[in-house]
Amino acid sequence: MQDSPLKDLKTTNTLLLIIVIPLVFYLLKMLSFIFIPLIFSMFIALLFLPLMRWFNKKNLPKTLSIFIIFLIIAGVFKVGIELVQLSSREILSAENDFFQKAESKIISMIMSIEERFGVTILQGENLLGGIIEKDNSFKNVGTILGFVQNTVSMTLMTAFFAILWLAESVNFQKLLSSTILKKEFASVKTFMKIEKDLITFIKVKFMVSLFTGIGISLACIFFGVSFPIFWGLFAFVINFVQMIGSFVSVILLALFAFVEMDASSTLFFFILSITAVQALFGGVLEPVFMGKSFSINIITILVMLMLWGYIWGVPGLIMSIPLTVFFKIILEQFPRTKVIADLISGPKKKPPRLPRRLRKESKQA
Repeated sequence: MQDSPLKDLKTTNTLLLIIVIPLVFYLLKMLSFIFIPLIFSMFIALLFLPLMRWFNKKNLPKTLSIFIIFLIIAGVFKVGIELVQLSSREILSAENDFFQKAESKIISMIMSIEERFGVTILQGENLLGGIIEKDNSFKNVGTILGFVQNTVSMTLMTAFFAILWLAESVNFQKLLSSTILKKEFASVKTFMKIEKDLITFIKVKFMVSLFTGIGISLACIFFGVSFPIFWGLFAFVINFVQMIGSFVSVILLALFAFVEMDASSTLFFFILSITAVQALFGGVLEPVFMGKSFSINIITILVMLMLWGYIWGVPGLIMSIPLTVFFKIILEQFPRTKVIADLISGPKKKPPRLPRRLRKESKQA
């Protein structure tokens, strides 16, 4: 009878946890306009914290240090905007023959599907007229303007939060110490591990995505596929979405090449080349450079992609793996939740078994 109050308390805590977790995710979804730039800015601040410490050692004023970091970020954005403009000019300067050829090939494919399955997809021979209605033009313009407005507001909020993180107006280590980890030593140790792992993730992901984009562009140039700069930039950006990004880039580029090129051995080797580029950088080099810190179960990756993609859309897909690593590190600090952290991690490799002679020598020693 003495254990009854403890069991009742445990049951109550479990029920409260079941109620609180969906409520937290609901708030994250409803307040995404705050949490998305907040998390993005935290990753940016963590990436530049070592540089801030170096500036501090050189006795550089904090205001000047933050200004230099924002100049670096602005330079990166400038390069990105130049690449987008270059790819846009590349598409706009394309000859009309290409678009006519692509349209005629798509129409012939659709007509063959109509004949085989007895359905009507297009009205007449005009592909653009059959797919895009004139009445939707104002809706499309409104959608584009809304997207631009949201992007600008998110960027400004991200910059604001990044200034707060870098100026230590919001100290992440003290926040961990006062909320989750009560011991100062444990909070410092956990913060250092989070910082190290997330910096490793961002650096490796950026370099892998960069070389993937360069490889895709070179493959397009070699096989004569149109818009190599655009496809390289597209592969670079979408590669930040774990697992799904590589499949999407290969499938879309293969469909584009199928429309532009004739079905032959050239098309086959082109698809094989872009698949090899994705497999080399995403499937071989990325896990090697990530190391043991990012050994996450594939099922966990897929579940987290669906979860954060549903909550925050494309930003959630991009941040799903860093957030998973963050929660895994936090869960490893408590004995009760360490089991969940082990489930999130991938299968642990057993150490190599020593020969019998060496085992006997080690026992004798």
